[in-house]
Amino acid sequence: MRTRAVAMAIVAALAAASCGSSTSTTASAAGTTQANPCAKANLTLVTPGQLTIGTDNPAFDPYFQGPTGHEWTGKFNHDPYNDQGFEDATAYAVAQQLGFTKDQVKWVAVSFNNSFKPGPKNFDFYLAQVSYSPQRTQGADLSDSYYDVQQAVVALQGTPIASATSVSDLKSYKFGTQIGTTSYDLIQNVVQPSQSTQVYDTLNAALQALKNGQIDGLVTDFPTAYYMANIQLSNGTVVGILPAANSGSKEHFSMVLQKGSSLTECVNGALSALHADGTLAQIQDRWLNQAAHAPDLQ
Repeated sequence: MRTRAVAMAIVAALAAASCGSSTSTTASAAGTTQANPCAKANLTLVTPGQLTIGTDNPAFDPYFQGPTGHEWTGKFNHDPYNDQGFEDATAYAVAQQLGFTKDQVKWVAVSFNNSFKPGPKNFDFYLAQVSYSPQRTQGADLSDSYYDVQQAVVALQGTPIASATSVSDLKSYKFGTQIGTTSYDLIQNVVQPSQSTQVYDTLNAALQALKNGQIDGLVTDFPTAYYMANIQLSNGTVVGILPAANSGSKEHFSMVLQKGSSLTECVNGALSALHADGTLAQIQDRWLNQAAHAPDLQ
């Protein structure tokens, strides 16, 4: 009897342990889900349940393309809801990685220079060819790279600057670019021109200055320079690609987020996954002309 009683006690204890283990595992799994800060339900957003993405206006090809629609009609040159263009497609790929469908995405227009200023943001993340710099991280979070980029010089065909073959050849010319950009820093630190660099509120204004002959060359990121020279200008040319400000360093585009945002880690995780599975490479192949060629200026 005692042997049977002991055996029954052991069976009961094992059953209890088994039940306890199952309950513990279930609770642990549930706790893990609830603790995941990047689970869609746990994201801290400008508007709960909606991913708000900001970009500049005007939004240039090849980053945004297609006719306007939604509330952007008549106000903007491209409609980001089209999901057409390199940054448009990149933004939606990140949104999908975070668990959002297209109809759960809201776009807002924010000027480039205001996107990384200190203070509250009306977007969850922002993208408009914002190059990473330590100075910009003082007022906002900047994500990991979604595109490694170089800067290039755009000029008009037949002008003296168009025949430049080195950085030293550029020093006597007048340059222009958009205010607050790393393009301006590159002009000052790498080209070091003898004439004052002109800054403009938008790239459109800088491009118009180039057309009007107010500046000799415009510096911007290479994809935009290529588009300007081949699409926006009837007589444009990419003079060449400039070296980085620091030898061996790579300039890259970052998404802008609220300073200290809990979403930053999640966006970086999404970008890492999109790099790893080749999605970002496919988007670049489709929307950026990788066959474009311009000489390196040393």
